[in-house]
Amino acid sequence: MGDPMKKVPVREQDPKVRATNFKEVCLGYNAEEAVEEAQRCIGCKKPMCVEGCPVSIRIPDFIAHVKTGDFKGAYEVISEASALPSVCGRVCPQEKQCEGRCIRGIKGEAVSIGKLERFVGDTARANGWAPSTAVEPNGHKVAVIGSGPAGLTCAGDLAKLGYSVTIFEALHRPGGVLVYGIPEFRLPKDDVVIPEIENVKKLGVTIETNVIVGRSVTIEQLIEDEGYEAVFVGSGAGLPKFMGVPGEQALGVFSANEYLTRSNLMKAFREDSDTPIMRAQKVVVVGGGNVAMDAARTALRLGAETHIVYRRSEAELPARAEEVHHAKQEGIQFDLLCNPEEILVDDKGWVCGVRCIRMELGEPDASGRRSPVEIPNSQFVIDADMVIMALGTSPNPLLTSTTAGMDVNRRGGLIINEESCMTTKDGVFAGGDAVTGAATVILAMGAGKAAAKGIDAYLKEKN
Repeated sequence: MGDPMKKVPVREQDPKVRATNFKEVCLGYNAEEAVEEAQRCIGCKKPMCVEGCPVSIRIPDFIAHVKTGDFKGAYEVISEASALPSVCGRVCPQEKQCEGRCIRGIKGEAVSIGKLERFVGDTARANGWAPSTAVEPNGHKVAVIGSGPAGLTCAGDLAKLGYSVTIFEALHRPGGVLVYGIPEFRLPKDDVVIPEIENVKKLGVTIETNVIVGRSVTIEQLIEDEGYEAVFVGSGAGLPKFMGVPGEQALGVFSANEYLTRSNLMKAFREDSDTPIMRAQKVVVVGGGNVAMDAARTALRLGAETHIVYRRSEAELPARAEEVHHAKQEGIQFDLLCNPEEILVDDKGWVCGVRCIRMELGEPDASGRRSPVEIPNSQFVIDADMVIMALGTSPNPLLTSTTAGMDVNRRGGLIINEESCMTTKDGVFAGGDAVTGAATVILAMGAGKAAAKGIDAYLKEKN
């Protein structure tokens, strides 16, 4: 056994090699490495890691099974709380959640909970294990709008309680942000996402694709005409934000949402794709979150010199440290403490550069965060033939504009009762990005889990 204060290293593709392909960056643990890493867990009597998990996985218990090589037992523990272990093991910000609360991390490195969860999920898939489906139908129908992490979790939990659940998905493929928003090199679709969605379907959940609720059918019709007794809105936050700077309407300006959808869901990076992305040579990505890293690393793999422009310093980058580290390794250039003032356009209407101004951090505000302040006369130009805006997203107003009685906050998120997750419309519940705006996969799953409890309590009281 190695140093108990340090994590067992995880194998990765070489940065120079992976920067030219869409294969997964992190290769994960093998069985021997997983058992060795699990041995580092001290099995706390009061496990803070569980408190840090939005879906409350019994982390010490699943790790205890890994320690003894009982990987199926570990999977059964995880499956009580999560239907997406291989997904969460790859994309959750564990350093801010479970691993951030790990006692091991006080004097050394936290246990690699995420990598262990990924290993268990991958082992289960390789062996054909699936969550238990032995449940008696209770005769009640629930509709779920959106097949992203919130919708899948809510549907899976309700199915385990005996409800007949149908998910309505607007796109042609289920998975929501898992399939259109996160690149293949971080989250393989056919090998990881789709099999875990299939496990949700094995619980008895039906998924109907190409159904845009608000256009194909309304929420009222689902309730009044089709007999659904409750509806969960997990439609995500797909409406992109822009800066409003001059030149933003130029050819070659994308939202990160569109850019990643074209690459991930529609395979635009393939030569035979019928939705090609412009093969840019110099790309500027505006933003500093995980989506910005995803867009920049995708552009790099498509052959472009890529810059990330962010108005604060590296210490304030909201992206996961691992994603920033990988982006730097791969050769992405970070232009920090800079902000775009104008997108320059050539005589044919295409992007030809970005005029930026340098920034400095001012005094902390009431929240303690230092706001960026422009430095006068510090403008400079970055040559570019594509600009990708990764500034966040907000909920699409389609559902609220076609459904009476559903109130939203000033950011466009649905207003819900925090305890029950019910919106201001009776029988309609919501969670995830449709409520909070863009957030993480695991927080959306936590919201779906809470809504399932709220729906169950509501229908039991009603019936």
